Amino acid sequence: MLEKDIERILVSSDEINEITKRMGKQLSEDYKDKFPLVIGLLKGCVPFMGTLVSNMDIHLEMAFMDVSSYHGGIESSGDIKISMDLNISVKDRHVILTEDIVDTGRTLKVIIELLKYRGAKSIKVATLLDKPAGRVVELVPEYVGTIIPKEFVVGYGLDYEEKYRNLPYVGVLKPEIYNK
Repeated sequence: MLEKDIERILVSSDEINEITKRMGKQLSEDYKDKFPLVIGLLKGCVPFMGTLVSNMDIHLEMAFMDVSSYHGGIESSGDIKISMDLNISVKDRHVILTEDIVDTGRTLKVIIELLKYRGAKSIKVATLLDKPAGRVVELVPEYVGTIIPKEFVVGYGLDYEEKYRNLPYVGVLKPEIYNK
């Protein structure tokens, strides 16, 4: 049913599995003996973060923040809202921020500055998708699954009006769906 709204698959389920295995292995090497705090930015991070941490062979702690800048549209509004903050301290912790996609970079830039202010020892970004053509602030994620073109994508956590998050792949949404 959902597939009828997808123009084409951009990142397949198999590709996502390969990305999370590769990235999980790299993070395990880079954070060996560091007990990192893996922070997911809700809601989109859930599928990626779950698969990623299951591929990390180290001790880690997980936490979540609910942060948004889209508010139902197809482009970031630039208005960053934190509707659920962390319930643990980041002071002197190595933090890995997990994101489904880095687009404009606005949200991550605000969160990174906040975590620095709160005393995080280090902060790195791990993202499934990087869309550098959409960037409006200076930000380069340290761990990137794959680079995608400037298109509106859904699936594997990414949504349009809270729909399509449950697709097992990332696809380009047909423009007629969001141009109504």
